Amino acid sequence: MPAHPVPTIRSSARSLLAAVALAWLAACAGPGPDAVAAPSLPAYRSDEDLVRALDRWRAEAGRRQLERRSFALSLNGSPGIAAQPMAAPPAPAPATAGAVAAKSADGAAAAAESITNVQTAGVDEGGIVKRAGDHLVVLRRGRLFTVRIGADSLQPVSTVDAYAPGSDPRGAWYDEMLVSGNTIVVIGYSYARGGTEIGLFEIDARGGLTYRSTHHLRSYDYYSSRNYASRLIGRKLVFYSPTVLRPGGPAPLTMLPSYRRWDGAVPGDWQRILPATRIHRTDDDFDPDETLALHTVTSCDLGDPGQDLRCESTAALGPAGRVFYVSQGSVYVWTVSRTGGAGGRPDAGGGARSAVFRIPLDGTAPTALKTAGVPIDQLSFLEDGRGHLNVLLRGSGVGEGMFGNARVQGGTALLRVPLASFGDGRGSAPREAYRLLPASQPTQNRYVGDWLLYGGAQRDGRQSAAWAVRWAGGGDAVPLDPGHAVERIEAMGAHGVLVGNTGSDLVFSAVRLDRGATLAGRHVQPGARQGETRTHGFFYRPTGTDQGLLGLPVIDPSGRGGTMQAGNQGSASVLFLRERALDFRALGDLRSAPVSGSDGCRASCVDWYGNARPMFIGERVFALMGYELVEGRLDGGMFGERLAERRRVNFMPGARGDVRPTPFGG
Repeated sequence: MPAHPVPTIRSSARSLLAAVALAWLAACAGPGPDAVAAPSLPAYRSDEDLVRALDRWRAEAGRRQLERRSFALSLNGSPGIAAQPMAAPPAPAPATAGAVAAKSADGAAAAAESITNVQTAGVDEGGIVKRAGDHLVVLRRGRLFTVRIGADSLQPVSTVDAYAPGSDPRGAWYDEMLVSGNTIVVIGYSYARGGTEIGLFEIDARGGLTYRSTHHLRSYDYYSSRNYASRLIGRKLVFYSPTVLRPGGPAPLTMLPSYRRWDGAVPGDWQRILPATRIHRTDDDFDPDETLALHTVTSCDLGDPGQDLRCESTAALGPAGRVFYVSQGSVYVWTVSRTGGAGGRPDAGGGARSAVFRIPLDGTAPTALKTAGVPIDQLSFLEDGRGHLNVLLRGSGVGEGMFGNARVQGGTALLRVPLASFGDGRGSAPREAYRLLPASQPTQNRYVGDWLLYGGAQRDGRQSAAWAVRWAGGGDAVPLDPGHAVERIEAMGAHGVLVGNTGSDLVFSAVRLDRGATLAGRHVQPGARQGETRTHGFFYRPTGTDQGLLGLPVIDPSGRGGTMQAGNQGSASVLFLRERALDFRALGDLRSAPVSGSDGCRASCVDWYGNARPMFIGERVFALMGYELVEGRLDGGMFGERLAERRRVNFMPGARGDVRPTPFGG
């Protein structure tokens, strides 16, 4: 599609949007922090102080429950029965096989070159493939693999289980991996053992893997269909985990975040890493009709081999919430009160009553701000270099817990607040901090330079599928109509790309972002759809001024060859495009070969995080597809630049580990 100018929103549309959303902001946005707020959230003075506060909340919840039961029984003509006090329900048993079944259904320069499409520069995210010097490290179906790529090689080296030797991996999922120097960190969740599992391994110069230790953090399940549980900033591991507290549940002190190390297959004793003096709260009374969540940020120093993992936690106590965002200095957690709002309809005076906590990574006390609405996912956040937090909001929803983003609804607004406005939680974001945006029911969003791009499905002929707006300045949002659904938004240098289907065709639409926002080049891939929906499935690498390479896994529209099928050991093909001045040229794809036999998988045997990734390392092009690593070569010719397969290797346990040259040589 050729580039063309896009008109701005008409003033009448602006007036309509303002009228529709006025009730939302009036009901949910406070007058702003006019009074001088305290610099941070207050902490509890002791365990006893914490217990007293929670006991009051639990007692009031029990009293209300008794009143409701008494009223219900009186309607049935049996008022006397309600006089008996209700016993608290028993503590829930640790999730075991049933919960697992439910999840199953449902060198220095080299190290600095990231192969992960992260949200924030300098903040790595747990993934399935990382680079460690001359080697690629792959986490796959409960095992770690190394493949040597240095010295123009492609050779499997080492394989180890991704869990402690001698331990039982049943009921555990090993989803994420991070690499810092020679240390490999595997992040998993064990339903059988009840917490986040951290496995530490070392990689030597030859690619050999050595198990170091295993550690547990007591936590709830971290899984999200969009976000990643772990971050790595230098040698510091960062985790966000909410602990849900219910009035009739276990005693809160028994559920506080704790740590233990495994000695071989024998667990050590739990040690609390969250004292009451590091648990903070706002001035709001706890609602007895709601659950509470202990929003905990845990930082762990990786240390040196032979040293224990050193972890400490800070938490904010408040309403439940799942959307979180990690900047280089803080973790932001968005919470939502389920008793506030009216179903997220701005025109009905609804919109979710919410708050955002800012938990610094330097150990200082958290701060908070009352807000309205709900973010789509972690990509809705940007802590900019100008001292502000920017968040794209919808009227209501449950955030990006397991497929929760599908239930985000209501109006659309951009919140922009100074970081200095965060305080002891009494202040609210003022109405003028919310910028009303055209409501195209967005499900995707991404900040690119000075712009925010957001979009979703095209609902009718009068509504654009995507919009662009400058997050720091004035001006209208610019509608973009690429002619297809918007199922992925990514950055290509200073510009953007919208990816999505129209019928059975997968379309890439470039967005030029400079003085304005306009659609530019377009590529149509017939008979295809995305093979990966997570951000890590896409990668763009600049190769010069105003040009680059991009890759994305694709499958046919029928879903055959997908990456989320139980027992599927193969994967999608990976499509590669050349981008020059925002025009695309298809280079071809790298395809997986048919797979036979069994890999003997014992743990984490479903690819919840996908299994295909494009990678650019120096001038080399790779595609990870299941147990195959395929290298391509860019060739010129009379018909233009094309990608040819150079060689591939299959590192599946039991498969041949030698490099198999293709007819194209290498």
